[in-house]
Amino acid sequence: MHAFDTETTPDEQGSGQHWRNDDRRTDRLHIGGLLAHALALAAVAATLVVDDAWHDDLAGIALTGLTAIFMSQLVLRRMAVAVRARQRDQFRATRESREQIGELFAMTDMLQAAETYDDASAVLMATARRLLPDFGAALYIFNNSRDRLDLAKGWDLPDGYRAPETLSPANCWALKRGKPHINAPQQATLCCAHHGSQTATVELPMMACGQVHGLLILARGSEEDALGKLIEIRRLGQALADSMSLALSNIALREKLRTQSLRDPLTGLYNRRYMEDALERFVSLGARGGGSTAVVMLDLDNFKALNDEHGHAKGDAVLRDVAAQLVGALRPTDVVCRYGGEELLAILPDCSLEDALEKSEVLRERIELLSDVHGCRISASFGVAAVPEAATSAGDVVPLADGALYAAKKAGKNQVIAAERRAGREGMPAARLAVTGAR
Repeated sequence: MHAFDTETTPDEQGSGQHWRNDDRRTDRLHIGGLLAHALALAAVAATLVVDDAWHDDLAGIALTGLTAIFMSQLVLRRMAVAVRARQRDQFRATRESREQIGELFAMTDMLQAAETYDDASAVLMATARRLLPDFGAALYIFNNSRDRLDLAKGWDLPDGYRAPETLSPANCWALKRGKPHINAPQQATLCCAHHGSQTATVELPMMACGQVHGLLILARGSEEDALGKLIEIRRLGQALADSMSLALSNIALREKLRTQSLRDPLTGLYNRRYMEDALERFVSLGARGGGSTAVVMLDLDNFKALNDEHGHAKGDAVLRDVAAQLVGALRPTDVVCRYGGEELLAILPDCSLEDALEKSEVLRERIELLSDVHGCRISASFGVAAVPEAATSAGDVVPLADGALYAAKKAGKNQVIAAERRAGREGMPAARLAVTGAR
């Protein structure tokens, strides 16, 4: 839920006690007034039936009753004024709560359209500035490995308070307990290890689906009433954090699904579907700019025998390390994919066939060096093709690279073979690719 929690605060408990005390006091005053009325009426009526000698005493009794009635009316008047004042305060508080709930619903509606953490942070900042104009804030979100929280956004922070760029969950009481925590050094409260200033803050964990997704810190200046102000807005801050936590959970889930749809879960490389889209794009860009796009396909030699002899766990470890070698040796603009099984494929934009051959030889040597690491024979065969030197489109460059790979396997494995050039493309110059890594 995004609205306020149902826990009764001390102020609400005190307000309810006031109403109960007023009710009891009003009942007693009404009963006393009725008795005074009855006493005055009885004294007046008695003058009609008793001797004149008693009239003065009866008049005194009637005067006393009337005085009691007058005093009770004065008290009732004061009570009515106080009740009306409390009613006005309650109406004002109800109206503010209604406006706050409206803002929270509007925030939730906007967060449903947020696609990134930046979008969600902007919505939170706009809402927090309207609901809590006198407070600064800092939003932290867990990184992918969930070993730290990174500062996503900060705004209107008071002087003397600097939000750290990262937070460790082990240094935060709010994250340890999963509950709001107030840091008020001037009031000698228990403070988190990461809190290094005299500014009072309240830290609100963002939890959704049983998992903490982030932390919202609301900061107030170091004035004397800072602690009281933080206690007053703690529930509203928690409502903001709850609304934001659902958005963070949805964004994280979408990002996870997107990654799963594009990445191979074992190696972390792009999958075949992404490779096909990327290859079409790179070939089109190369044709427009007159550059070459090379494709390097490799297959681990005797991989089935390695699995049979050392187990699938060893085979998975080898695949991961080979993928890491490819990613480390190639440029950030190159795309490395798992084509299927033990076959990997790299797309090298703006790379000629000759440069791709040189780079493939470097990769072959790096893969062969993994033999010492894993204690077993590891090697790979490579097939290289390029558009426009060997192929004319993205649709035939991969089959040509695969054919060259098959030729490398047939020629004895652990070697690099390039597809034949097309007629008329022999000896044509092309852009050179800087070779990284030792040969």
